[in-house]
Amino acid sequence: MYSKTKAAIQTLIQKQVIPGAQVAFMQADHVTTYCWGAAQTYPQRQPLYPNQLYDLASLTKVIGTTTLILQLVEQGRLQLTDPVQRYLPAVKDQRIQIWHLLTHTANFTGYIPHRNKLPADQLKTALLGLTFGDQVGQVVKYSDIGLIYCGWIIETFYHQPIQTVIQHQVLQPLGMAQSTFQPDPALCVPTAYEPQGRGLLQGVVHDPKAFILKAHCGSAGLFAPLSDLIQFGHFMLGDLKVSQPILQRLTIERLPQDATHCQGERGIGWDLLASHTADQHWLLYHTGYVGHVLLFDLQQHTGFIFLSNRIHPTAPNEAFIPLRDQLVATYLTENAE
Repeated sequence: MYSKTKAAIQTLIQKQVIPGAQVAFMQADHVTTYCWGAAQTYPQRQPLYPNQLYDLASLTKVIGTTTLILQLVEQGRLQLTDPVQRYLPAVKDQRIQIWHLLTHTANFTGYIPHRNKLPADQLKTALLGLTFGDQVGQVVKYSDIGLIYCGWIIETFYHQPIQTVIQHQVLQPLGMAQSTFQPDPALCVPTAYEPQGRGLLQGVVHDPKAFILKAHCGSAGLFAPLSDLIQFGHFMLGDLKVSQPILQRLTIERLPQDATHCQGERGIGWDLLASHTADQHWLLYHTGYVGHVLLFDLQQHTGFIFLSNRIHPTAPNEAFIPLRDQLVATYLTENAE
């Protein structure tokens, strides 16, 4: 199964586009996993072992923060059409609603000088002081900041840091026992090597805003192994029974639909991809800057999880992006077959 997809991944490793990868193909109750290549190649080569922890980067957005917002909606504690200003008074623009943040249609504008060198309190003040363009709700412009805002909104309900809430309200109930925001570096796949900066990043979040904001960042910061992402996949596909309800099944089944109101092909929190099947239904999709892919087809009951490290030894490795998109297209074609 998926011979072309597996070959494409191995080619990425052979051509040194990525040092290694861990992959899961999910079909109903059957899961096949693979672990290929190296964990790092610089400053010395280290082997890749199954279930090492990866810096998940933006996958934090959909696993944790989006799930928590949807929980609050189900509980009747907020609505997606609520103005952001109700929860974050420092946001002065009354046009901005929570769904704008989740669909990346808030149209953030402005510039923060020396953003990656600010202390946490100053960075938060600067982010909350950003302005919004004329096309709010009209165009999709991907931004981490929307999900950072969502994390701060969640904090107003729980009075705890967003990452603590994710741990208690999402990761623990789903049995994602090894997933953490405070990993043991020895268990982690290194990300970038910054000789003039932080050195080899191993067990340290790569994203600069998440590094500064620490526990108060809902856009990145989660570390997890493949096995825990498979557990999350079972939850999304409806195969995981948990004692503490996370989300109603109907809420998840409504996610694969355009929520932008401008044909932006984004759902609530999730990106959307069209299947390669005859009926062209939507699939839930999200990537992580470090080099990851989550892809779930709720209709066909399948999933594709791809964990890699395209920024090792150095970021940004833009050549990876079109190759990743080709890889996903290959998977979709094989999945349709």
